Amino acid sequence: MKDRNLVVDLSEEFAVKICKFYRFLTEERHERVISTQLLRSGTSIGANIAESQFAESIDDFIHKLNISRKEANETLYWLRILYKSNQIHETDFRNLSADCDAIIRLLSRIVLTTKNNSTNS
Repeated sequence: MKDRNLVVDLSEEFAVKICKFYRFLTEERHERVISTQLLRSGTSIGANIAESQFAESIDDFIHKLNISRKEANETLYWLRILYKSNQIHETDFRNLSADCDAIIRLLSRIVLTTKNNSTNS
């Protein structure tokens, strides 16, 4: 049995939530512009993490994870805009933001640990 990778699992679960939320925003709220931005950034987090799994070097691995962190930060931005413009409910905002924050914290720990381990080698 293959070991689970927490950041991969969390980012995939988050991407699925974002896809479902995008469908809600477009079908129920008829919001298309910001929801598309949210879809792109929210699914890009996991895509870059997936790319990092086959990085060509430690620097490439760190670079891919840093791109994921940037995409996650952008996702938080779009969630805030949707919330502040009354497009989404506070509960949805808090839940998705908390999930995204958890991914950012995990990515930050992985990057820091990888940098520390590479300088100690």
